[in-house]
Amino acid sequence: MTARVPARESITGVVLAGGRGARMGGADKGLAIFQGRALVVHVLERLQPQVADILICANRNQDRYRALGHRVVEDDRERFGLYAGPLVGMLAGLRHSRLPWVAFVPCDAPALPEGLVAALARASQGARPALASCDGQPQPVFCLLPTTLEEQLAATLARGERRPREFLRAVDAVEVAFEEPRAFANINAAQAGLRVTDE
Repeated sequence: MTARVPARESITGVVLAGGRGARMGGADKGLAIFQGRALVVHVLERLQPQVADILICANRNQDRYRALGHRVVEDDRERFGLYAGPLVGMLAGLRHSRLPWVAFVPCDAPALPEGLVAALARASQGARPALASCDGQPQPVFCLLPTTLEEQLAATLARGERRPREFLRAVDAVEVAFEEPRAFANINAAQAGLRVTDE
């Protein structure tokens, strides 16, 4: 039997906003102001039409993230420590998703492709994880995973692996090429229009 392409109704979107913000002086990157609004707000506007549910993975300022109207989860810091990388946030997303598939995006990609999740779902064919690539470079934090990978990801983290690209390679994820370099550009404090705030 041929696996079915995951439909929007079966996919949770997870915004990874739990990082240390080292390149921004330790600021909470998702709450940095870009073009008059928090970065995470731009990301949510792009992601929400593509998925059926939203989670935000954040390790601080959880009340501010909850005020955006979505469930907030955090890393398993007891097992893996604080700010241990995006793979730990991905594990939290898989654990807390109410739906069988999870699409992950970072909080600093305000121009993420409007067709990102659908393209990843088509490539997965309901059977394989999928990740984006652009200009020949994998973009492993833009990916689609089934929740059935939760135990394997937990075991990978327990072994000390923290690189999303390595985990996705181990689970035979398919790469999906995009031709929108701007969509995958990291926003940082050096860019015009970005203001770090702790308000």
